[in-house]
Amino acid sequence: MKSRSDMDPKGLIFEAYQIDDIGAAECRSIFLDWALSLPEGRETGPALRHLIAQYADPAPDHPMSGVLRDGLTSVASPQRRGGWRSRPRN
Repeated sequence: MKSRSDMDPKGLIFEAYQIDDIGAAECRSIFLDWALSLPEGRETGPALRHLIAQYADPAPDHPMSGVLRDGLTSVASPQRRGGWRSRPRN
């Protein structure tokens, strides 16, 4: 496994796979940091598919593998929840 790639510029996902006894909660936190650090314009879906092939497929039982796959599922079916952009402006 490589330590960095264009899809993991900070090496966060790589590092998660190096941590012994990491849990799902820590993996979700790392995933969020990874998602927020993607360069503007980079699509999440293709990046996740690349990371799954690189890291999750060889280590299917690692907690980060599940988080990456869950992330791909939620990217495939986004749901609008509201927020400040959906509120009417006066």
